[in-house]
Amino acid sequence: MAGPAGTAPRSPVSLCARAPQVPADRLVAEMVPPPRFDSVRFDTYVPDPNQPSQREAVRVLEGFAAGLGAAPAAGGRRGLFGFGRAKAPKTAAGPRGVYLDGGYGVGKTHLLASLWHATDAEPARKAFGTFVELTNLVGALGFQQTVRTLSGHRLLCIDEFELDDPGDTVLVSSLLARLVEAGVALAATSNTLPGKLGEGRFAAADFLREIQGLSAHFRALRIDGEDYRHRGLPKAPAPYSDEQVTRAARATEGASLDAFPDLLDHLARVHPSRYGALTDGLAAVCLTGVRPVPDQSTALRLVVLADRLYDREVPVLASGLPFDQLFSADMLNGGYRKKYFRAISRLTALARDAAHLADAR
Repeated sequence: MAGPAGTAPRSPVSLCARAPQVPADRLVAEMVPPPRFDSVRFDTYVPDPNQPSQREAVRVLEGFAAGLGAAPAAGGRRGLFGFGRAKAPKTAAGPRGVYLDGGYGVGKTHLLASLWHATDAEPARKAFGTFVELTNLVGALGFQQTVRTLSGHRLLCIDEFELDDPGDTVLVSSLLARLVEAGVALAATSNTLPGKLGEGRFAAADFLREIQGLSAHFRALRIDGEDYRHRGLPKAPAPYSDEQVTRAARATEGASLDAFPDLLDHLARVHPSRYGALTDGLAAVCLTGVRPVPDQSTALRLVVLADRLYDREVPVLASGLPFDQLFSADMLNGGYRKKYFRAISRLTALARDAAHLADAR
């Protein structure tokens, strides 16, 4: 919110001055859909009429949620999609998870959060987090304690399942295997590259191969469509001048102001599990001097920050280069390209959200 005319400019906060400490119990308590998805439900998802796979995904996931709504029968478990009960855990039939495979911005996170909300269980018995947040939880609690913490859950939702780090993939696959044994149902999303959308189940095949022994526990649902963040919307605003960004930061209560290179340096000193806490209380992020990221490690840290800002609906006003020039051609063609395309999509949406701040006086 811009300050009243005639009032002294505010001094914006600096992300570079923040060094949050996040206890492990907060990591567990925050395994719920992020603020952007607090109010989403299946009936607020608007399928593209030209993409029947979107409506079909809603139908299947509604059945999934209904199947999880009742507690398992004594001595047995309910099948994932509610198609019947197994007589004993060892003979439980059917998949124990569902995997949403599709491009950027087709609403997979909306559907995953809707599934979490629709599952008839208290919040303490269902968990929602990104793949990165799940690996951070294992790092904070240890593998065995994470298994014990999540084994009592009815549902675990994993957004943005990453396939580009073999070590983390093996770690999470081992964790999920233990949770499936404990009767926890699973749901996950990942992204198909824009250039791969015509290749059938490209991302699904990658996912099922990487999780190997768990593949039988997942049913893959393909969701086609264009990025809703850009569907029917005007082109993202061009970057502003340093003066415009600085003026907006000083006129907007709760805004931060940092030079982009300084922020990149600061991210290297803060563990990615704390990036959510880094953004606590912010109404907007204002950045001057946006330029291409210098290396892959820096780029991956920026991706995590972009995810946390998007989850929390924090608009981003920036000067310098547009966000689609953050990553080099080598990065966009390399092994982490899915993350970089997602970051560009999300930062572009947040830049559009911030356009009105540039008019602050």
